[in-house]
Amino acid sequence: MTMFWGMLQAQEKMQLYDVLPNTLDTADLKNNIPEFYKYIPENITKDKVFLILPGGGYTHHAMDHEGHQVALRLKTLGYCAFVLKYRIPAKRQQVDKRIAPIQDAQRAFVVMQQEIYKLKLQNLKFGVIGFSAGGHLASTLSTHFDTNYLPELSGGYSLRPDFSVLVYPVISMEDGVTHNGSKQSLIGPDVKEEDVVRFSNEKNIKENTPPAFLIHAKDDKVVSIENSYRYTTALDRYGIKNYLFTFELGGHGFGMNNKMESKDWFREMINWIEQL
Repeated sequence: MTMFWGMLQAQEKMQLYDVLPNTLDTADLKNNIPEFYKYIPENITKDKVFLILPGGGYTHHAMDHEGHQVALRLKTLGYCAFVLKYRIPAKRQQVDKRIAPIQDAQRAFVVMQQEIYKLKLQNLKFGVIGFSAGGHLASTLSTHFDTNYLPELSGGYSLRPDFSVLVYPVISMEDGVTHNGSKQSLIGPDVKEEDVVRFSNEKNIKENTPPAFLIHAKDDKVVSIENSYRYTTALDRYGIKNYLFTFELGGHGFGMNNKMESKDWFREMINWIEQL
């Protein structure tokens, strides 16, 4: 299985940057370099395109069950999908570690559009799906699109997703709600209140925030379901379409398949997205 995934990744891998931005001159990047993979079906039958952001607490990436497996399932269903291994926030490597992940996500969102438009497809919708800390990054992409974190991005491509799918997401940076590991990695260790507000994405929802489908287990002890409750409540305040798919059991990190319950959130998500 490892060899299969390695071959698949090598065949699909794309270059995200010519020059990596926001990098200290003295940085030893080691393995903390963005990686970008595309999955294009031989027969494209769907008009939705997905950017997939795996979780990992902003310290690592769950690239298999929250990345490549998701893309492969979407591809099998006729959807185009892309998987991003974004940079881990690292003070010794980046000028401003807080924005390194969203820089990569915005860049990937633009490159994804460029790649798909080469195929001459019409009436497309480009969305994002993120898991855990990748769900935080997906909600950042969905609420910070008025801020261009890469000024060199040009060409008229949109930074706003048409929809978002947030799977057991970190949403808030507020104590008692957030995942402390993600918070410390992204905006710590000396946390400033303005950064708590800036990256608590339930506080950044506005009239044109894209619709969202969220998935969360009520017994999640790693990332409280309160994160999803806050996001959907804020979307409701603006009348933005959303749906929260809940499990009673499942904990955290189950990916597409919650072995504790028989409900299939992925199928429900696809049905919901297709109604947008």
